[in-house]
Amino acid sequence: MSARRLLTVARELGGLAGGGALRTVTRGDPADGRDTPRAVRLALERLGPFYVKVGQMLSTRPDIVSQEIMAELAKLHDHVSAAPFPAFEPVLAAELGPGWRDRFDRIDPRPLGSASLAQTYRVTLRGGGDGVLKVQRPDIRSLVLADMAMMRRTARVLVRAFPAFNAVIDIESALGIIFDAMGAELDFTAEAANMERARDLVADSEHLAVPGVVWATPRAMVQTLAPGRSIREVDRRSLTEEQRVGIGRELLAFMYRGYFVDRFFHADPHPGNILVAPGERAHLIDWGMVGRVDRRMSMTLMTILLSLAHNDGPGLARAWLELGKAAPWADITGFAGDMAILVPKVATASLEQLDFGVTLTSVLKYSTRRGIQTSPVVSLLGKSFANIEGSVRYLAPELALTEVFEDELRGILFHLASESLSEIQAARTAMDLLIGNTLAPEQFRGLARDMANRELTVRLGLLGDKRRRPSVMSGRGAQAALIAAGVLLWRSRTRHER
Repeated sequence: MSARRLLTVARELGGLAGGGALRTVTRGDPADGRDTPRAVRLALERLGPFYVKVGQMLSTRPDIVSQEIMAELAKLHDHVSAAPFPAFEPVLAAELGPGWRDRFDRIDPRPLGSASLAQTYRVTLRGGGDGVLKVQRPDIRSLVLADMAMMRRTARVLVRAFPAFNAVIDIESALGIIFDAMGAELDFTAEAANMERARDLVADSEHLAVPGVVWATPRAMVQTLAPGRSIREVDRRSLTEEQRVGIGRELLAFMYRGYFVDRFFHADPHPGNILVAPGERAHLIDWGMVGRVDRRMSMTLMTILLSLAHNDGPGLARAWLELGKAAPWADITGFAGDMAILVPKVATASLEQLDFGVTLTSVLKYSTRRGIQTSPVVSLLGKSFANIEGSVRYLAPELALTEVFEDELRGILFHLASESLSEIQAARTAMDLLIGNTLAPEQFRGLARDMANRELTVRLGLLGDKRRRPSVMSGRGAQAALIAAGVLLWRSRTRHER
């Protein structure tokens, strides 16, 4: 990173710190003035796309920033200053060659959209046909990569300086989510691949569609023109009730299948990325930022939603713990109590009364406060949930998320059951049994050696009580534990041999 860039970042962040803004960010201190949230947003916009992306992620982290800052940072989705089209011409020449204009009959110089990494323009392709040209901002890739490198170094310093904070936030993993997302957004061929996969997923949909890719290079792409306006701007009265509710239901169902079945989902479905027109299918655009989850996380998340749907606070608390780990001082009982209070408020609310994405991030706030570290992917899921809810609310606020979820549940469970009965899963289960059968005798022998050498130590203590020192189990208690372990291992091996 150049000295000039380092000085720019230091000046912007130092200005926020000097003005007391950072205290407002983390504590919501009203004494620092009403303009502080806006000052934070503008500073991130000035610093560029990497910091804009950081701000977008922070807009879903009530465990880190105040509600006022979250509300202001949410505007980073749409409010990025546009650059004139001539600034993008060198990018097109580098990607397509000096004859790049020959690919188009016309380019409207007024941008359709302006984001932190790119701008889009309406074009008429050579030979006819309307499309959308997406062009990356000049020199943005090198700037983003330099910012990433600096943030990695900063994260390592923060981890060492604030180990207790990192124990529940996991700074490096949280940044890793941002790095992965931006890595794909810096290469439009990756976005094009995401769009093709999404098109396959909505191929049989009655109310949803994804634009097609005409061609793509790492820094420029043309896709088919999606009809309509932002779901936020369309007049609901221009749509039939069947179309309005149908789009809302299918959007929610599509996202649910993405979280639990496909494990591939649009991570930024804010209103500007969903275009609606009377009599047309709703189009989901901007597939640069997608989320991916593994099988275990998707199943755990499904359990969390089921717990919400059935007003089960303790069940939600147990499932949430599966998403992360508890710090040594964690108050798990307190977290279960928090959920017992929160869940009944959420279980039967409609979209007019409920922000499920906000609810998900509220659970994240409670868990962090109680010393429970949660996977950073949860904040990405919370962002996705919050955005799709906000989008659907413009068309069908009467829809209840839990009802749509339960409608989709049968298909989701059938898929998971089929997946569990697949040959690959059966082979994995068999391997787990074989590994357990192989390791059990060695584990038993290790315990026996420790006991013979009087080295068997079992630590006991109370979570959250730092004054309580670990104690050692010895004598009859240790012997009883060892005998019980031996009996269980012997019975397990005997059962497997049969």
